[in-house]
Amino acid sequence: MNLLLSDARKGYSRAVRDAMEILEAPFLLCLDSDGQCHPQDFAAFWAVGNEADVVLGWRVNRADNWMRKAMSGTFYLIYRLLYGVPVHDPSCPYGLSRKEVVDQPCELGAMQQGFWWEYVARVYRHGFTIRELPVNHRLRAAGTTQVYKLRKLPGIGRKHFMALFRILNEARAAVAKRSAKPRHAA
Repeated sequence: MNLLLSDARKGYSRAVRDAMEILEAPFLLCLDSDGQCHPQDFAAFWAVGNEADVVLGWRVNRADNWMRKAMSGTFYLIYRLLYGVPVHDPSCPYGLSRKEVVDQPCELGAMQQGFWWEYVARVYRHGFTIRELPVNHRLRAAGTTQVYKLRKLPGIGRKHFMALFRILNEARAAVAKRSAKPRHAA
C-alpha cells in the first residue's frame, strides 16, 4: 500500500492521477472523503468487479443542493450528446477500475475540476466496459466545497465546455491512429 503526501496543493484531478500512476493492486477504488458517499456500498462494487472494466456509482437520490444538480444536469445533456456514454452519473466520485484501465495511456487532465466526467468519457472512448450501481448519497459530513463557489462557476463552466471538445478531438485522433495501423496477416 502506498501513501502519497504533498505539501503543495495540487487539486483533486492531479491527486487522483498521481494515485493512478503508482497503482500496484489489480483494482483501484476511488471514494471521496467528504462523507457524501457511503463506504458500505463498496461490497456491491466488489461483488460485480469482474463483470466490467469500470464500475461507477450512480447517486440515485443525490443529496446536493438544487443549483449543483441543475449545473450537473445541464452539463450532462451536452456530455451525453457529444459522447453517448450510456451512464446516468458520470461525475459520481465512487468508482472501481481494473488496473488495465488505469494503466491505459491517455491524456487525463483536460478537466481540472471535472475529473470523473473526463475519466468516464476517455474510458468509454477506449472501448472499456462500464457498469453502474446505485449508491447512497448523503449531505456533506463537514465543510463546504472549495471549488464550486458562485464566483468561480462561469470560469469553470467555460473551461469544462472547452475541455469536452478537446477530449472529443483527442479521442477521434486516437481512434484514427489505431485504425491506420497496418494489420498483420496470421
